[in-house]
Amino acid sequence: MSTEENKRLVRRFYEAIDQGDLAAMDELVAEDYKDHSPPPFPGCAPGREGLKRGFRLFWEATPGTHEIEDQIAEGDKVVTRLTARGVHEGDLPGIPATGRPITMTATVIHRIENGKLAEKWSDKDLLGFLQQLGVIPTPGEASG
Repeated sequence: MSTEENKRLVRRFYEAIDQGDLAAMDELVAEDYKDHSPPPFPGCAPGREGLKRGFRLFWEATPGTHEIEDQIAEGDKVVTRLTARGVHEGDLPGIPATGRPITMTATVIHRIENGKLAEKWSDKDLLGFLQQLGVIPTPGEASG
């Protein structure tokens, strides 16, 4: 696949997530998918099935969208800088629903093999995410 085809594959992946189309993961993601920075939730096993479980959990708890800010591709890798937005409508493990809007930025590297996403590395603003949900206080907030 060309670098442009690889970038399109990653964009299709995020579009499927935004539509809640987990069935598309079978077409877009390798069965033995390796997530080097998986969500910290129980039951998110390795591989495509673990990925689907993690995204189902997030989709149900924080429906929203991903906006791709930048994409760079070289060889079999695509780097995507994105902003995810949603509303915390449902419970996450250990975090009851707050109804709060949330925004999280991330930089994600996907490796493509045989036309499917095979590996992922990501750097997400988890601190900001947890602060928006009230799990961790923001600097200057009154404690108590």
